Amino acid sequence: MNINNRFYTFIAIRNAFFSELGIGLFANALLLVFHVLTFLLEHRPKATDLTIGHLALIHLVMLLTMGIMATDIFGSQNFWDDIECKAVLYLYRLMRGLSISTTCLLSVLQAITLSPRSSCLAKFKHKFSHHNPCVFLFLWVFNMSVSVRFIISTISTPNVTSDYLMYVTESCSLWPLSYLLRYVFSTLVTFRDVSFVGLMALSSGYMVVLLNRHKRQFQHLHSTILSPKASPGKRATRTILLLMSFFVVMYFLDCVVSSSSGMLWNNDPVRLCVQMLVGNGYATISPLVLISTEKRIIKFLTSMWGKESKC
Repeated sequence: MNINNRFYTFIAIRNAFFSELGIGLFANALLLVFHVLTFLLEHRPKATDLTIGHLALIHLVMLLTMGIMATDIFGSQNFWDDIECKAVLYLYRLMRGLSISTTCLLSVLQAITLSPRSSCLAKFKHKFSHHNPCVFLFLWVFNMSVSVRFIISTISTPNVTSDYLMYVTESCSLWPLSYLLRYVFSTLVTFRDVSFVGLMALSSGYMVVLLNRHKRQFQHLHSTILSPKASPGKRATRTILLLMSFFVVMYFLDCVVSSSSGMLWNNDPVRLCVQMLVGNGYATISPLVLISTEKRIIKFLTSMWGKESKC
């Protein structure tokens, strides 16, 4: 009975994972197309349009790569060689690093956009748009360097079991690095995560302070509790804050699940499915949050739906 229950649990979690994957791919593709068109066609796109499009592209590639890995985890008969293992795992870890970095960039950019003219951040408002490609280039180069460890340690091990290998998929495993390399790469990853999550916390706290200040000023001037209609800048800021909060929750939940269960050291399918569900949660939910709060996308979808209904 326990075996049957475990089997049905695995099927349910696996189906939930592929459903999550499908929703995330569709939402990120829609978000990416919209922001690329907005950036190309509008004369004055929002400062965050390019960054949100970049984040959607990263999540789209990350979910596609996770889908490819899932086919091997769930028992594909086509085993991968060393090059395929290194390419897939490296790309996935690179996208995860870029997801953290770009989310932090989005938070900082919104904080700069919201800052008043008297603030020391105001001078970055116009400069940032010109240096945006340079920032993206830096993030890509930095995360590519941090993720190099997965090129070094990933090997193809179909039908091979060893206490020294860390299970990744049916075809791929991680070989332990030397103490020096392990220390260097773990230091880089820790520095990246702590730095970017710390910047997110600082920028999010700064935006909360600004929103509260604006709210108090409005109450003082109009003697009302809330503005009847929030400005687009405030709505965008609240969306970014919601996104940051969800990212932090999912990030720490992913850390807890990965470190406490020891799932990477065995091929328990139930534990692997749970880890993938949690690990891809932010990449799936974040585009839905951005789409639901972006009036331009809602108007675009409504107009397209109206045209199809008339046809």
